[in-house]
Amino acid sequence: MDRFEKIYKQGTMAQTTEIWRDQETGVNYLWHRYGNSAGLTPLLDADGKPVITKK
Repeated sequence: MDRFEKIYKQGTMAQTTEIWRDQETGVNYLWHRYGNSAGLTPLLDADGKPVITKK
């Protein structure tokens, strides 16, 4: 089983935004790619705490 599960994807060939869920911890991560650059960061709620989605 893969540790990370893609739960959301939006975008085009040049620009993509995805949300990935760590299946062990439930923490959601925001991944964004624009051209040759990309970044990954924990997805935070309004209080600045990581969004956790349990299955």
